[in-house]
Amino acid sequence: MTAAPITPDDSTSNEGGHEAARREKMRKLIAMGIDPWGQRFDDRTLIGEIRALAGEIVFVKEDGSSIAPPNREAQPDLDFRKWLADQGKGELKGPTVRAAGRIVLQRDAGKLRFINIQDWTGRLQLMIGQAQVGEESWKLAENCDLGDLIGVDGEFKYTKTGEPTIFAAKLHFLGKCILPPPDKHAGLADPELRHRMRYLDLAYTEGAMQRFMSRTKVVASIRNTLNLQGYCEIEGPTLHTIAGGAAARPFKTHHNTLDMQLFLRIALELHLKRLLVGGMERVYELGRVYRNEGISPKHNPEFTMLEVYQAFGNYETMMDLTEAVICNAIKALDGSYVRPWGEKQIDFTPPFQRRTYDDLFREHTGIDPQDAAAVKALAEKIGFETAGKHPDVIKSEVFEEKVEDALVGPIFVTDYPSSICPLTKRKTSNPEVAERFELFVHGMEVANAYTELNDPDLQEQLFSQQLAGQAAEDSMAKMDTDFVRALKYAMPPAGGLGIGIDRLVMLLTNTQTIRDVILFPVLRPE
Repeated sequence: MTAAPITPDDSTSNEGGHEAARREKMRKLIAMGIDPWGQRFDDRTLIGEIRALAGEIVFVKEDGSSIAPPNREAQPDLDFRKWLADQGKGELKGPTVRAAGRIVLQRDAGKLRFINIQDWTGRLQLMIGQAQVGEESWKLAENCDLGDLIGVDGEFKYTKTGEPTIFAAKLHFLGKCILPPPDKHAGLADPELRHRMRYLDLAYTEGAMQRFMSRTKVVASIRNTLNLQGYCEIEGPTLHTIAGGAAARPFKTHHNTLDMQLFLRIALELHLKRLLVGGMERVYELGRVYRNEGISPKHNPEFTMLEVYQAFGNYETMMDLTEAVICNAIKALDGSYVRPWGEKQIDFTPPFQRRTYDDLFREHTGIDPQDAAAVKALAEKIGFETAGKHPDVIKSEVFEEKVEDALVGPIFVTDYPSSICPLTKRKTSNPEVAERFELFVHGMEVANAYTELNDPDLQEQLFSQQLAGQAAEDSMAKMDTDFVRALKYAMPPAGGLGIGIDRLVMLLTNTQTIRDVILFPVLRPE
């Protein structure tokens, strides 16, 4: 039976067509005394680990001597039948194994059935012989469908054609798939369907499971890098009374008991910096933040941020840390610093390039960044509204339009105009410049870092200036006076860093849309 491609209608169908046939097989299993939803199945070995046991397979000759077969992974074009014939009389022997997985392919060959199962580490063929497994396991196999979950005990060795295979001795039924899985060739072609039905995407889309496993490795590596450098992971609140730490529109909610408005956090920053005041000198949080803004290949309203703060450091400290975090994440994947990005490549070989904001502005626009009139004229030529805007805001809009997309990177863009960086310390030698960097890779901002502002009077003044231009529904429409109060108790000079984890995973796994690295992205209702 060929499985039909799944559509949204399939997932809500009644007992008809493929589903009815599958339910009939389930009834037959029940009649055989088999639980169609399975039971505990201990002591199994993951398929990836079983495949690694190929070195234990031997050909035992008639005289009792043995020889190891050729490595099939290293010699895929080897004529294995000929190799066997050259050895004379004897048989292949391999380790006894126990495996479990989802059926992704099956074919009937009379008194033999071949089934391919898959777990989260790989795929492997099973060979089921009617005489070898007995009547009960044979009937079980006859009532299996694509998508069912089964377990197997047997001997792992090669077939006569050299295919790594478990020669089944006994089968175990572990779960019935009532709805037909996607067609093995078409798969889940619709991106929205893959995002909405992530369970099918993981099970049937080539590379999907590996991509999310790579994300897990990246996150684990980041924690390991920071922990080894003495940073302490904390858990800050996700419900804030004031939405602060970034300029973004928050999600609002209401607490009934206290009858108060709350916001889902838009940043992690202000609570982490309170901890610096309290004496926690190296802190970080890996957590979700929420911004009530647009959706695009680079944006999801719910995303994962890393924020790190180090007392007695600065933004240069954070540059070194950023390189270490990214390079160690690459080592946790496959160690290749040169990585594909669509039809292009990214070379993450450290050290990353470092260029100032003004130098890049001049290089990509041909205009002196200090010439406010020329910058304004260019902004108006592009189509930006300039009336009533601070010159540095206009310059920032031009920079985003003309410079950012041209940055290949990885490149640290340093020394931003201080007027657009209200949480950043100014350069002592030039207060018009903030000690800030952003890391760009192929036009995408991946990291943002500051030498943190710890002057409470200046912080309060800058907050006030920023609030004057904010709409009431936007973030920071109210000053976080407790944060300013905390600074008055002396926050040490510090470096602070934020990295967008989803974007970093995109770049390291050659994934062009953020929705393909977030397991459950925000979607419109079905």
